[in-house]
Amino acid sequence: MPIMYNTGEWFKVRPDYYRKVELDTPDWPLDIDLEYMQVVAAPYGGPLAAIRDPLKLVPVKGSSRPMIRIFDTTGRETGHILWNHGKLIAMGWSDTEELICVQENAKVFVYDMFGTEKESYTFGDEASVTKILEAKVFQSSVGTGVAVLTTSGRVFLKHNSNKTERKLPDIPNSHVDCTCWEIVTEGRNSYCLLGREREIIKLFPGETVGTIKDNLFEKPHDRIIKISVSYNHQHLALYTNTGLLWLGSVDMRQKYCEFDTGRKDLPLQIEWIMNTDNTESDAVVISYPSFLLIVNRNADRSDFPHDPSMFLVAEMDGVRIITQSSHEMIQRLPKCVENIFAVNSQEPASYLFEAQKKFEEKSYKSDEYLSMCREKIGLAVNQCIEAASYEFCTETQKSLLRTANFGKGFIHGHNPDEYMRIMRILRVLNTLRHEKIAMPLTFKQFSHLNPEVILSRLVFRKHYGVAIQVAKHLNLPESWILEHWAYHKVMNDHNDNEVARKITEKFKNPSVEGISFCNIAEKAHQNGRDELAIKLLELEPRAFLQVPLLLKMRKFDRAVASATQSGDTELITTVLLEIKMNMMLSNLHMTIRDHKLALNMYKKIMRESNRAALYGIYNAEDDQKAIAEYHFENAIESEGLESNLSLIGNSYTQGRCPVEAELCAETSRMLKLQKTLSSKHGVDFNGLSIHNTISNLLKLGDLKEAEKVKNDYKVPDRRFWWLRILTMAEFSHWDQLEKFAKSKKSPIGYEPFVEVCVKHKNKVEAQKYIPRCRETRKVHWYMQAELFEQAIDCAYEQRDLHSLHELKKKDSILNDPNLLDKLLKYIAQQHS
Repeated sequence: MPIMYNTGEWFKVRPDYYRKVELDTPDWPLDIDLEYMQVVAAPYGGPLAAIRDPLKLVPVKGSSRPMIRIFDTTGRETGHILWNHGKLIAMGWSDTEELICVQENAKVFVYDMFGTEKESYTFGDEASVTKILEAKVFQSSVGTGVAVLTTSGRVFLKHNSNKTERKLPDIPNSHVDCTCWEIVTEGRNSYCLLGREREIIKLFPGETVGTIKDNLFEKPHDRIIKISVSYNHQHLALYTNTGLLWLGSVDMRQKYCEFDTGRKDLPLQIEWIMNTDNTESDAVVISYPSFLLIVNRNADRSDFPHDPSMFLVAEMDGVRIITQSSHEMIQRLPKCVENIFAVNSQEPASYLFEAQKKFEEKSYKSDEYLSMCREKIGLAVNQCIEAASYEFCTETQKSLLRTANFGKGFIHGHNPDEYMRIMRILRVLNTLRHEKIAMPLTFKQFSHLNPEVILSRLVFRKHYGVAIQVAKHLNLPESWILEHWAYHKVMNDHNDNEVARKITEKFKNPSVEGISFCNIAEKAHQNGRDELAIKLLELEPRAFLQVPLLLKMRKFDRAVASATQSGDTELITTVLLEIKMNMMLSNLHMTIRDHKLALNMYKKIMRESNRAALYGIYNAEDDQKAIAEYHFENAIESEGLESNLSLIGNSYTQGRCPVEAELCAETSRMLKLQKTLSSKHGVDFNGLSIHNTISNLLKLGDLKEAEKVKNDYKVPDRRFWWLRILTMAEFSHWDQLEKFAKSKKSPIGYEPFVEVCVKHKNKVEAQKYIPRCRETRKVHWYMQAELFEQAIDCAYEQRDLHSLHELKKKDSILNDPNLLDKLLKYIAQQHS
């Protein structure tokens, strides 16, 4: 089917089609002429670094000092580096878009894309002393590595800046110089391939000496001058001084072809063209001055005249070509694109594309084309969606997506998820390819990097608005982007109020979650803008995030206030301990005195760790009650209560605590009395309670002194009677007890008399007092005194049937027939 649509840049290297895709034309500064420059470009549409080629003669304009200039893909300068170090040997870009520069003394400098130095490291003493001849920047499994070839013919490599350097094996017959070399990564290992005359030397880590591979070419040649390894490190290209090209596997066990280019001039670069459909590679691009040659593994070729100065950039799905006036990409044509747009294509997707066009023209032929692909319309729709993802031209993308949308209308229950996913990604890719963003990514590159990496690169380039819109479009979190925007504002806008206002305005959106004002405040503090940091911390609702930074800023009063408001005791404790280490005690007291919870927590901490510090707090607050308690606790612990009671009492008096002050006075009198009593009776009274003091006096028979203590300290009569009863019973003074019971009416009744008699198993004495007990308790006490006959008579008189039945259970009654008959008789009478 003859369709010519966007195929003008196709070319064939049998049996496959390739295409050149025009990217945004770079607009270089007027003083940049790439013909006299060394240029290295980062993959994935990344930045370029250019420096004047010292091997080419060129009139010097301005300073003669070397300068590395950094550009984006549209030729816009993003930064520069005044090279004031040693001789620059090589440059390269890392996988995180960092420029790696290697100088002659084996020192490596790392810069970001704006020319700011990030770190530096060295390859060690041996490489430093022998000097670097050449260097390579390569991608390893653990990051971006650097390999160096010294003037002594030794190869050292580092897999990343954190790894130690590794010395590769010796080069066999090292008296002959190598003409080219390359690094190959295989799994976790990296090794070196060197070209020397007509042989390839492999230096693998762990071996003592390198292995030699020769006789790779069938045709005669003098030496191998170029080595190129494919992007996936699976394929190898070798180029000789006679223009022979050898293509094969990287292990050199499989040879694809040997091709005579017929050219005697030296190639500038050789790069493999990776396929878009898979991870294989079928062809290489060779650049010569003003000439470009493409050769595939079938030994077919295609060539183009080109600008005299060009630089090739290997990508995972093609090769970019950067010149003074153009920026292009060579790709193997995706199969789905070929199926749709190839001349005389008979594929279902091609028919569906034509059917959609005719439908828009309102032509009846639309149905004819549709009938040709109706059986495979699902495949046709999928190929149109896939083809749209590979296109750079927005009009072509729209046409293919319209075709897919048209076709899926004829599929019952079609799932539109893939269609929507590709459409979202294409909108993002078209935005990234815009000249203001200058990140010409392909769909395959976008999928490989993943959206998070893309967003981080946009943020690093300070395209915050675009990054936020992309995140929203792809349903990804945007809070961290806003945080980076806030960091940028903090570092570059010097109006604190304006910065705080803008940040508050941006972050008040309820759809933005996970924002931490503390992180931004931390940045402000690092930049010496503490006032701005405090303004931002006031916006942070989580106290546990506020407090650490406030302490770091030594804003202790704000830290205490924030921690206290949170009510988190652990947080308050942390703040107090930190302040205690960094502030005088007097200032600390002034800081926390207005925060009751913090003050109480501090008192608790000091009570457990440093009680002496408590006195300072109480004294500063004039808290006389607390001072009295402090002295009291110290007196108890030091066993010096008597000598301190006067001081404690005075403090209570000043603190308007009359009850406590009176107790101190009474305790002082009691202690003095106890000393006198101890001397008088020869018994230790010191420290006894009033109760025990009276009890001991009664036991000693000093009733007069006991009554005096009772009256002086207002001991209740009930307690005093109990003490006398217990004392007389303890010493079996039963006559005195009876006399005491008759002396006056007992304030505690007569049950205590019975109780002490029962306790000492004196039934006779107990029987004297039971009649004077309450009627309801008499039966109980008769039973307790084991006076069962009296208990039976009393229960009968009181008509207490329950007590009679209880008595019936007693063994003493059951064993006494007379009592048992009497009891049963009384029970029977009560039931009648």
